[in-house]
Amino acid sequence: MGASLVPVLFFTLLWGVVGGILPMFIPASPHKSVIQVSLMLTGICCWLFWLCCYMAQMNPLVGPQLNMKALFAVSSEWGQI
Repeated sequence: MGASLVPVLFFTLLWGVVGGILPMFIPASPHKSVIQVSLMLTGICCWLFWLCCYMAQMNPLVGPQLNMKALFAVSSEWGQI
């Protein structure tokens, strides 16, 4: 299972717009720089969080833990491999 280009590109563009383009359209106010920095940090943090979650699903460290009853049920339904 590998990474697909479509979701990575989509979410990179989405959070790139939030953190890179949207701060340029903030109207002038005393708090303009705070709002711009907040949008940039939001874009960076949300993209990084999404990327880490997406990558963690590619090669999970922990597999399902099945008890003996469940293993017997799977074996009888799927047959011996």
